[in-house]
Amino acid sequence: MVTNRFWKLNKYPEGNDFESALSLETAPLAETGDGEVLIKNEYLSLDAGTRMWMTPRTDSYQPPLPLDSPMMGLGLGRVVASRHTAFKEGDFVRCFGQWADYSLVKPELSDLRIMDENVSDPRQHFGVVGLNGWTALLGLREVANTQAGDTVLVSAAAGATGILACQIAKVMGAKVYGLAGGPEKCAFLTDSLRIDGAVDYKNSDVASELEKIEGGIDVYFDNVGGPILDAVLPNMALHGRIAVCGLIASYAEGGRLPGPSNFDQILMKRLTVRGFLCPDFFEIGNQLTAQLKTWLEAGKVTMPFDETQGLENMLVAYAKLFTGANIGKVIVKL
Repeated sequence: MVTNRFWKLNKYPEGNDFESALSLETAPLAETGDGEVLIKNEYLSLDAGTRMWMTPRTDSYQPPLPLDSPMMGLGLGRVVASRHTAFKEGDFVRCFGQWADYSLVKPELSDLRIMDENVSDPRQHFGVVGLNGWTALLGLREVANTQAGDTVLVSAAAGATGILACQIAKVMGAKVYGLAGGPEKCAFLTDSLRIDGAVDYKNSDVASELEKIEGGIDVYFDNVGGPILDAVLPNMALHGRIAVCGLIASYAEGGRLPGPSNFDQILMKRLTVRGFLCPDFFEIGNQLTAQLKTWLEAGKVTMPFDETQGLENMLVAYAKLFTGANIGKVIVKL
């Protein structure tokens, strides 16, 4: 009998106390049913947005995960059994499955896709040519209408989506600034990514630092919301655009947080503020991948990985997203 290890959500965590909310369980591997595909996971992606799935909020973009169910997330792996005509044994795939050794999925419900094995580092299917890459490109190009010569500010700029947004904005000809926590991350942004400036939000007055940006901020790529957004709003340029794709400052909260106290600046600066989610654009995913792969192969855009070994260490890796311990994409290798 083949067994499967998986992380189970026992209760909704308080703050970042994931250890008491999830447990690693073992159970017999279920049979593959009609229309289902069984995947042996090779890598699992850790994404801050999944924190919202672990709250009782029902007004989010996705309903909360039921208690006592397997924890869900994005995975890369090989098909080991298929009862679906579009997938066969041996396919290298990416999908929304379980935090587990094996994911049993219905392709239509999990965005199961066959991956291009000509990408030199398969992990980049979580990075440049993955959903973080899609999100960064969509936010800048489709949502914020970024143009050459714009001044772009990116929050959580040393995280997975932020790193890509910084690089893509540079490729688009923008002047790029990043917000990150700590001198090491800020040095990475300016020394390795070569962006125009970085602000350490943990050790400086963000609003005062942003005042120094001549001409104001044309595009703000917002991954965090909260007090950082409040600091940004007065420093936006006239007719600036804000693309909101993340609210990590409030993911651990079960209820609503107050809106920005500088909300009036949306009117005073005639700002455009638009929220977006990557799943809204899944139908053009192949087009996005093609553009991103070109930049990846040309060395214009890349992604560093914070890789942890072993399914049993999933929670150690996950916590990094909320303590700021990572630079780049947090993943677990099985």
